[in-house]
Amino acid sequence: MNSIIIKYLIVFSFFVLISKPDLQAQESYNIATYNIRFDNPGDEGNLWEDRAPHLINLIRFHEMDIVGTQEGLYTQLEDISKDLQFPYIGVGRDTGGQEGEFSAVFYNPEKFELLDKNTFWLSPTPDKPSKGWDAALNRVCSWGKFQTKDGKMFYVFNVHYDHVGQKAREESSKLLLKKIEAINTDNLPCIVTGDFNVEEENPAYKELLKDGRLKDSKDASRTPSHGTPGTFNAFNWDLLPDRRIDYVFITDGFVVNHHATLTDNYGKKYPSDHFPVMVRLMFPEK
Repeated sequence: MNSIIIKYLIVFSFFVLISKPDLQAQESYNIATYNIRFDNPGDEGNLWEDRAPHLINLIRFHEMDIVGTQEGLYTQLEDISKDLQFPYIGVGRDTGGQEGEFSAVFYNPEKFELLDKNTFWLSPTPDKPSKGWDAALNRVCSWGKFQTKDGKMFYVFNVHYDHVGQKAREESSKLLLKKIEAINTDNLPCIVTGDFNVEEENPAYKELLKDGRLKDSKDASRTPSHGTPGTFNAFNWDLLPDRRIDYVFITDGFVVNHHATLTDNYGKKYPSDHFPVMVRLMFPEK
């Protein structure tokens, strides 16, 4: 009788062990860049009040942990934050307050603690609201220093380059690299998200990769990229998107498992005039 009980306990223990989640499994994080299109009353058929629920549900469904957004106005950011219960960092580009578009970064507070944050302008005077070089508009980079629940620290820099000034875009790349070096004195892993308003052959894109510190997550991904090659859809269902202008860059210190351009829609309408780009990454095993 005792031998039967012992055998039962051994078999039971085996099934418990194989069905138990691996507590040591490496955690991965979903990081995205998303130009959410500013709340423009002239966007007939694509008003924010109609798009917002779908955009928010997209973020929720894909379980994004950090989202670098572009173009969001304060009221839009509050809509997203209240629904998802995600805090965000960033300031309006016009005055450094609530006025103008933000380059806001949302984050999941259940996974990350915010340790530091700030914003600089993409201009020769980055510490005050300003327009740089031949740019048409003020442009900003908002950044945060984060820590995972198991103590791993990293930075996120989120930008929106100018849509007109080529010199401004090239100089913004140079400034961004200098700022990352100056801010990241501990040489922690960094993520750079943004709408860069340039394609891969543009000198502003090449400038970012020139010294090898940053890598395009699409190239670094262990698996082929999923989705359309282009990231700008112009709210046009019939357009075949081929302009890739939204990127997630990384430094050493991350492993990229997946890269995707997400083309979710609702009734042949897109939640924004850009597609979000999402990567699934993790810290390398030691």
